[in-house]
Amino acid sequence: MYAAVVTSFDAPPSYREFPTPTPQEPNEVLVDVVASGLHRRVRSQADGSHYTSTDELPLIPGVDGVGRMPDGTLRYFALGDTIAGAMADQTVIDLRQSFVLPEGIDPVLVAAAMNPAMSSWVALRRRVGFQAGQSVLVLGATGSSGRMAVQVAKRLGAGRVIAAGRDPQRLAELPALGADTVVRLGEGPGLGDVAADVDVVIDYLWGQVTVDAMIAIATNRVDDTRPLTWIEIGAVAGPTAAIPSAALRALPLNIVGSGQGSVSTAGILAELPTLVDEIASGALRIDVRAVPLADVTSAWQDTTSAERIVLTP
Repeated sequence: MYAAVVTSFDAPPSYREFPTPTPQEPNEVLVDVVASGLHRRVRSQADGSHYTSTDELPLIPGVDGVGRMPDGTLRYFALGDTIAGAMADQTVIDLRQSFVLPEGIDPVLVAAAMNPAMSSWVALRRRVGFQAGQSVLVLGATGSSGRMAVQVAKRLGAGRVIAAGRDPQRLAELPALGADTVVRLGEGPGLGDVAADVDVVIDYLWGQVTVDAMIAIATNRVDDTRPLTWIEIGAVAGPTAAIPSAALRALPLNIVGSGQGSVSTAGILAELPTLVDEIASGALRIDVRAVPLADVTSAWQDTTSAERIVLTP
């Protein structure tokens, strides 16, 4: 079969032949891949920087996608740790980590939206006791996952959504997606002015940006008894953050992470059918561009487009 193959963590994948994987367990099935999204989680897998990386090469990247079963049905699937990922003509899926998609749904749209939507959906539904009416700050709202988090928070009943990011053009698009307030990081009114009383922070940035935001919010908090839940999901701005001890002492601050491991596979899978229904209904919007798998190298090097790239064998 043909696949996107990573032979070096310092170079993008290339389109080449790779041995077809074979099922090893009773619940495993070889499926024809229909679509697989190119998102940040996949990029970190392919460059060896993700915390689950085993440094094993060569590998096929891709941690989720849509596959066609031998009987013709389409399934959304998530893969465990494997060197035979989703960006290939075929891959082996575990039926326990997949589910049948509704008839008529666009598999490219599902492959594009599930991963970025899943991060905030699972975080709010599984990692914290989020309540309708609470206010949410999305740090890193101009990325694909951040844009989706704005929509997810609103869809789950957030009373107010504050979107913070650096790209002015993408920030300007977020009110149409549900943001009540937008903040350009590093310019204009700071987070301390507009997000002092936020209840939940969905953080895709981390690093010094998080430190500055946490200090600004803690310093300007009107009600020091109001709980603040900080959910760390991504680390675009840096892998570490020097959390100020004063913030931990000055208010009821709860810092949690959300991702592979902190939420069980069963917990994640339990949320996905409802999330697929949200995507299918058009309630969650995402810009998508389908690219042939054979063009994976050039697609990989496109890091500026706001569209979600989906590879289609």
